Amino acid sequence: MDDIDGGVEDSAPVWPVFGDLMSSLLGAFVLILVAVMGVQMELTSHLQEEVKKRQQEEQRRMSLEKALAVPLATGRITLNDGRIGISGQVLFALNSDELQPEGRQVLKSLVTPLQAYLGARNELLMVSGFTDDKPIRGGRFSDNWELSAQRALTVTRTLIEEGMPSSMVFAAAFGSEQPVKPNTDDAARAQNRRVEMAPVPKAANTKQTAP
Repeated sequence: MDDIDGGVEDSAPVWPVFGDLMSSLLGAFVLILVAVMGVQMELTSHLQEEVKKRQQEEQRRMSLEKALAVPLATGRITLNDGRIGISGQVLFALNSDELQPEGRQVLKSLVTPLQAYLGARNELLMVSGFTDDKPIRGGRFSDNWELSAQRALTVTRTLIEEGMPSSMVFAAAFGSEQPVKPNTDDAARAQNRRVEMAPVPKAANTKQTAP
C-alpha cells in the first residue's frame, strides 16, 4: 500500500505541469492570432488607401481631360498621365526660343481652362522644357540645358501675358534628359523637342496672403 500511495503521490504533479503547458500554448496561439489579425488589418487599410488613391488619380485625369476638351480636339496638344504635351515644332523653330504665332495661339487656348482647373484644385502649373540629344553648336545657347530653360520661360511668360496669374505657374528645365523616345532618328528627336505642362500640388507650407 505504501508503494502504491507513493506512486500516486509521485505522479500527482504531472497534471499541473500539463495545465501550465496548455495555458502557455493557448497564450502563444492567442498572440499569434492577434499578430495575424493586425497584419491583415494593416494590409486591408493599405489596399483601401491604394484603391482610393487610384480613384482620385482617375478622377483628376478625367477632370483635366474634360477641361481641355477643345484644345485636345484640335490635335495640337496631347494629354498623357496628367502631362499636357506640345510639340516643339508648334512652339519654336529649331534651336530657337522665339515663340511662333501658332504656338502663341495654342497657349492662349489653354489659359482659361487651365486657370479654372488649377483654381478649383488649389494647384500650380509646372512648365517643363525638353530637347533632343544633339549638342548645340554656335548660336545664343551654350547647351541644351540653357535652350530648354529659355523655352520653358518663354512659354511661362506667354501664359502670364495671356491671362494666367503668375502665382499659378513656374518653369523647369530638363535639357535632353527624360526623352519620350530613344534619340535614334530625326523623327524620335522631333518628339523629344517639346514643352510639357503639368498641374502639381502646392507645397504643404505654402501660405496664402492677402494682397
